[in-house]
Amino acid sequence: MKPEIRKDYIQEKYVIIAPKRGKRPHDTIVPKEHRKKKLDATCIFCPQNINKASSLYLKGTKNNWSIKVIANKFPAVSLNNKMAYGQQEVVIETPDHTKELEDLSISDIADLLEAYSKRTKSISNNKNIEYILIFKNDGGIAGASLQHAHSQIFATKFLPPHLLDKCQRQQEYKLKTGNCVYCDVINKESNSRRLVYKDKNVIAFAPYASTFNYEIWIMPLRHLDNITELNKEEKKSWAKILKHVLKKIGELDLPYNYYFHQVINDEDQHLYMKIVPRGSVWAGVEIGSGLIINPIAPRNAADFYKNNL
Repeated sequence: MKPEIRKDYIQEKYVIIAPKRGKRPHDTIVPKEHRKKKLDATCIFCPQNINKASSLYLKGTKNNWSIKVIANKFPAVSLNNKMAYGQQEVVIETPDHTKELEDLSISDIADLLEAYSKRTKSISNNKNIEYILIFKNDGGIAGASLQHAHSQIFATKFLPPHLLDKCQRQQEYKLKTGNCVYCDVINKESNSRRLVYKDKNVIAFAPYASTFNYEIWIMPLRHLDNITELNKEEKKSWAKILKHVLKKIGELDLPYNYYFHQVINDEDQHLYMKIVPRGSVWAGVEIGSGLIINPIAPRNAADFYKNNL
């Protein structure tokens, strides 16, 4: 495959898909440094150290829980700071320090999605909040500061400009075509080489203009504005493919991030989760021009994820 310049589905973002560059010498991959975790009595998220902390959400009981959500003790935004107004929470995904998210059962991962949903609904009741981001940093290079499996919820009254731009472009597309741009993306990717998984509830695919090596998206087939609208069967399907994808990223021995967000005052979004392994090395071209070079063709990434599915 010859290198191609590809444009994002909707925004003015461009990527050069250049598979041959993956064969150049001295490619650098930073491995995930905590693949095999050991028990740590000092871990602040383990039950013996966190059970007494107040819970914003609890799956189980105070001393026998499977998921616990707490306020972030070191927030960048807070409800009592007018200069940086918002809310930050930590979602402790399991009491077991030795487990990664992909080690949990499909049912447990579906429960995690339910926890995200409950907290999103609660935070949305604050009329001053404009934006909610749910994300996970897994591995040091991906931004994780603690090894115990956890994710975070970040909410603020400030809407990032690139998301405002995306909302406006989505509305322009709908006015022009009568369709949701991401519903059209789903129809297109359902029949492409980039398709990884599809059942009656969700779809997973490697996006056409993937910014990161092995980037993959998960989306509900129904046009849903945010995670609070997922039903039980959709959460189960989502959990199934998410578990598989994270196991495959584990085979790459790479850190990763995943995230999805909600713009409170845009009620016609299409929910999607981006999962981005952090094997990419951004250098002069990427930093200087903002033009990303990706040496892994999305269709090859899709083939990797489909293996053993």
